[in-house]
Amino acid sequence: MAGRQIVAICQSGGEFVRNNDGSMSYSGGEAHAIDIDSEMSLNDLKSEISSMFNLDVDTFSIKYFLPRNKRTPITVSNDKDLRRMVQFHAKSDTTDIYILQNVENRIIRSVVADSGTSIDANNNSLVIVEEAKQKRLCINWDTMITGVGQVFSSSKAFRDALHKYAIANSFMYRFIKNDRSRVTAECTVEDCPWRIHASRSAAKQEFMVKKINDTHTCGKELSKESRRLASQRWVASIIKDKLRNTPNYKPKDIANDLEQEYGLSLNYSQAWRGKFIAKKELHNSHEEACHQLPWFCERIIETNPGSVATLQTSESSRFRFFVAFHASLYGFEHGCRPLLFLDAFSLKVNRQWKYLAATAVDGENDIYPVAFSVVDTENNDNWHWFLVQLKSAFTLSRAITFISSGQIGLEELSKVFEDSFHGYSEQHLIENFTKEMDCSWTQEMKDKMVDYLNEAIYACKVDEFYEAIENIRTQSKELAEWVLAAKPESWSDTYFKGLRYGHYSSRAAEKFNDWISTRYEPSVLQIIDILRCKLMELMYSHRESSNTWTEALVPSANQKVQEDVIKARSLDVVCSADGVFEVSDKSTNVVNTETRECTCRRWQVSGLPCIHALAVMEHTNGCIDEYCSKYFLTECYRLAYSLSINPIPDIGRPVCNDPFHSSSTCPPRTRRMAGRPKEKPVEPRIVIRRAVRCSKCQVLGHNKQTCKSTQL
Repeated sequence: MAGRQIVAICQSGGEFVRNNDGSMSYSGGEAHAIDIDSEMSLNDLKSEISSMFNLDVDTFSIKYFLPRNKRTPITVSNDKDLRRMVQFHAKSDTTDIYILQNVENRIIRSVVADSGTSIDANNNSLVIVEEAKQKRLCINWDTMITGVGQVFSSSKAFRDALHKYAIANSFMYRFIKNDRSRVTAECTVEDCPWRIHASRSAAKQEFMVKKINDTHTCGKELSKESRRLASQRWVASIIKDKLRNTPNYKPKDIANDLEQEYGLSLNYSQAWRGKFIAKKELHNSHEEACHQLPWFCERIIETNPGSVATLQTSESSRFRFFVAFHASLYGFEHGCRPLLFLDAFSLKVNRQWKYLAATAVDGENDIYPVAFSVVDTENNDNWHWFLVQLKSAFTLSRAITFISSGQIGLEELSKVFEDSFHGYSEQHLIENFTKEMDCSWTQEMKDKMVDYLNEAIYACKVDEFYEAIENIRTQSKELAEWVLAAKPESWSDTYFKGLRYGHYSSRAAEKFNDWISTRYEPSVLQIIDILRCKLMELMYSHRESSNTWTEALVPSANQKVQEDVIKARSLDVVCSADGVFEVSDKSTNVVNTETRECTCRRWQVSGLPCIHALAVMEHTNGCIDEYCSKYFLTECYRLAYSLSINPIPDIGRPVCNDPFHSSSTCPPRTRRMAGRPKEKPVEPRIVIRRAVRCSKCQVLGHNKQTCKSTQL
């Protein structure tokens, strides 16, 4: 190749740009052509370039790209490197070389917002984003915590802000207290006074910074321990967008990027695990669900006529799925009280999606799932969509009482179910009430205050309600005012206009998590099918058990009535008019058997006769069953479980997109075998080295050839 000349296009004054596929291109500046060959020395080349661009020979370096490799610039540092460059491009008439001035922190822009790179010509290595770039990536993170009085929407929002604040300000912290009502953190360096405390503000739902000492004496320099700030989920959330555009994003590049962009020191394993989670979230969740669920919707409607299965997808592979089986809808409308609990929760086995559920209670007070939906997040739009689907699934028109946590999205109720009643969950109310009591309260006093709140919830008359409020006020005036400000008309039997029949909270999240208890992380299709199987089993087992009942009332209602009848026999009953009676115990109550009312209001609230009404029935030899709500009758209970949820065959069969055969001829998917999967990660393979033991002295850390022991 001696004497072979090529034309070198010398470019200077521009900057490198990182493309979406990870390759690099040069943008801007000016270009000149020069003839070079394998006999030319580096000094001669630099001399010509110096005069061409009016540069000092010692102030620039020369770089080029290998053929078919636009990712890594190669540095020409001696004559041998120059000859090699000519040889690499011998089959071409031209080659591009780039003149980079030896200025620290030369910026290389990137079309990917969070993946910029820079070239440091001093050490001839590719470096990831300099300090100026870091400030752009972490913009405003150093001011995420401003001081006392700063408000956050929740404890999670505060922890997220604290995490970013620590990264931007280069220090480590640890939690002293960390729960939904209070968070206290301090610097990990011993004797450093930095400390922060935040908790829920009184009478409000906001999470507020109450105390902070923002003085650091530790120097605030992150070491290798900084990797503790980068959890696997956090790394995945940071790199997910770039991984979507650059699938070959290597773990070592991830570690380098995070170190330069955020100042975090990660090892290879951490970067790999973060990439693994990000890939899983990108490719194994929404896209797979959008691919499989249309087929599943068709199978549900085909095998269970009258059911509702709706799937709505978007171009970004987002989706929302709603299902209500005909057997559940029929059973709710004909055999369950008009009471629905609305819940939003995530399953422990798969927290990528939110589940919106509408559940009822049967005559035995067991949970009765009516409909559920899978969405990507809980917001007003998804709640509205869920409620619209739920309303369209019902065939009977009746006033329904809804119980919820009263959080985001459920204000949509009044827009969709205009004639309904909306109450707050007892569990949600007690949780918020407990959060208002700080650490100065003993557990005994907290339990006592919760008992007083329960009395206010279950109170059926105004005087009973205010008696419970006064009991709270004797311990804390602020807590009493908080209870009165929490809209008692939405949770107390005294003022609530809907019918809850003695039910105040839902166990839907607990029930669904008990049902979906697998040893692996299931897909959306698998989760929905597991729920279908559980519902199918539930309908069958309850129908079979109710066939053995001989009483008119379901067992739990019959037992309660019989217990109350014994108490009612000691009460005095006086007849006032047809159907109107006066019953005396500690107080005097009026019972009207025609309207099924008692002045104690417990008959109206629970649907079962109170002890005053039972006393009247014992006095008049009346039939108790006739005065109970129909929803506690065995006949009505059997209606709730009268229909079956039909099996769906071939649920393991994948959706077929092959144009050469149909889904019916597509080979079935192999079921996953029981037990822990015996799979190994494709990258990286983490090698665990066995400790070396000396066969001479039996000490770990060396072998007999390097042993310094004098023993034989």
